[in-house]
Amino acid sequence: MIHQKNRNNQISNKKHSVELRKSGIGLVVLSFILYGLILLIPFVSFSTGIKVTISTVLVVLGEISFWVGGIILGKEVISRYKKFLNPINWFKRDN
Repeated sequence: MIHQKNRNNQISNKKHSVELRKSGIGLVVLSFILYGLILLIPFVSFSTGIKVTISTVLVVLGEISFWVGGIILGKEVISRYKKFLNPINWFKRDN
């Protein structure tokens, strides 16, 4: 009986861990989407003040999303993805 409860608890913890990891990745992806939306701001027909406000909100939400996702995922995952996203590393050959 105790063994079964312990096993169910381990399965529950693994499931929770996978869901937490997926939400962390989702937050990091969301941050890139929010930053990408900033590129569309000059093409909308709002006043300059509203465009500045929208851009500021997108930057703040993007930063919050990235850092919360980074905290959830951990330092190792974020540093690995930063290496892939750095344009300097795109054309380097691994020897």
